Amino acid sequence: MNVEVINTGTELLLGNVLNTHLKFLAEALFPLGLRIGRQVTVPDGDLIREAVVEAAARAEIVLITGGLGPTTDDITREIVAEWLGLELVHDEEIMRAIEARFARRAMQMSPRNRRQAQRPREAVVLWNHHGTAPGLYFPPVAMGGRMSPHIFLLPGPPRELKPMFNESVLPILQKLLPERPAFALRSYRIAGMGESGVEELVGEPLLALGLEVGYCARPGEVDLRLIGGPEELARAEEMVVKKLGGHIVSRGGEELEKVVVDLLTARGETLAIAESCTGGFVAHRVTNVPGASAVFMQGFVTYANEAKTRALGVDAALIEAHGAVSAEVAAAMAEGARAAAGVDHALATTGIAGPGGGSEAKPVGTVFIALATKLGPTVVERHRYQHERETFKNLTAQTALDLLRRRLV
Repeated sequence: MNVEVINTGTELLLGNVLNTHLKFLAEALFPLGLRIGRQVTVPDGDLIREAVVEAAARAEIVLITGGLGPTTDDITREIVAEWLGLELVHDEEIMRAIEARFARRAMQMSPRNRRQAQRPREAVVLWNHHGTAPGLYFPPVAMGGRMSPHIFLLPGPPRELKPMFNESVLPILQKLLPERPAFALRSYRIAGMGESGVEELVGEPLLALGLEVGYCARPGEVDLRLIGGPEELARAEEMVVKKLGGHIVSRGGEELEKVVVDLLTARGETLAIAESCTGGFVAHRVTNVPGASAVFMQGFVTYANEAKTRALGVDAALIEAHGAVSAEVAAAMAEGARAAAGVDHALATTGIAGPGGGSEAKPVGTVFIALATKLGPTVVERHRYQHERETFKNLTAQTALDLLRRRLV
């Protein structure tokens, strides 16, 4: 069955509110064998009707979010009911639920909230336990010789939409689709390779298996997405592991930093990070992972040469001889951080983010990444990332974390 999503709300198109519905809905629908064929975002107002008419011509299931509130711009309910030729009536049970919610919160209810108790008799109420706006399910009705799609009206706020979808919408969809799909989704997060490089190694053989193959590239990593039957996916697994091997960071979409934290946690080992050109961004990514405090001991942002000497013990003569951006200084930073923090592993970054400061020997974008570890000698890698500063920092952090991951595995 074709599925389309209509997100309503002027605030979404003005950029005031980030639209997060698609990710949640797509992931919730996939296990049922449903995939969203199209998503459209429209402002509050008459354009909602146009979007509904267009979606109904293509889809059997239409999910509409937003526009169920009490204010004058909340007109999704009215537009859909009018388009279907259904009359809105007052539902006293909904009204009592709204009044009870205001009473529990010791708040005065506005007369405008009575609008939210209106619904067509033909619609099924989707109860909202986290807000005042109930959702509605419109089963198909005859319209000019054809049937309307299954239409679900859902509230805009994610904290209301998500539980309503799980508690009320999924059971309805499960009855409409009693059989589960014969296909599944498998994804691989790959570091240290570009999108074209991944496709060159595995693209054609995967397509030959009859799989749907997709790629999503980000700075320093690529997601390889496979959709197909269990037998084909099992054969694909062998092929992907053989061809991509150590470049595979995770199979469930886990971020690189989480993989690193999990590896360190499982080994009972600790980490420190010394940063110059990344300005603390590597540590920022690590500390975004819940439970990182068990393994991450200390971070050093030593942007100035004096700070490298004072905090990490890097010999000023070494900096004078080789420059702050050098393999020698990167190694000394990592070793100094490991010693100062008393940890098992330490990463260090030093580079030229630009746009100025480069030279013929060390052009803008040059970066040295070092790993000092109890597992062996200190390792230093030289890279060059010719990007604006933010992407430069992101790529450097990605490469540093992957350097540690590869050593740990």
